[in-house]
Amino acid sequence: MQTSATAANSFPLLEGAIRNPANPDHLMVIKPVKRMVRIFGDGVLIAQTRNALRVLELGKSLYDPAIYVPASDIVAALAPLDKTSHCPLKGDASYLAYNGAEIAWSYDRPLDGAEQLAGHIAFWPDKVQITEGD
Repeated sequence: MQTSATAANSFPLLEGAIRNPANPDHLMVIKPVKRMVRIFGDGVLIAQTRNALRVLELGKSLYDPAIYVPASDIVAALAPLDKTSHCPLKGDASYLAYNGAEIAWSYDRPLDGAEQLAGHIAFWPDKVQITEGD
């Protein structure tokens, strides 16, 4: 009989998954988005890029996919918030607001395995409008 970790490790679609060493059932996959991504807040363009990353994460549940945009492609002013959190896969997150509302987070010093996220900002999909495609 396979344990859930063994079954997950043998699942071919999870090749390249980054796993939490303390809990192999907690994992993420980072994939490039191959289309134009635009982020809008209150109808205003916040970011536009062809270099976004999509992070798919399985932890206590299957989380909504997160879009990470290079900080250099942010075109609106985002303000830092006095809030942090920790993810055993990604590291310590800091949070950002647009027009006073929290909409995003980033990992300034991601953990080993999550280095691709350095210099990127992720957005809460229920707090912004995200479009993909030209």
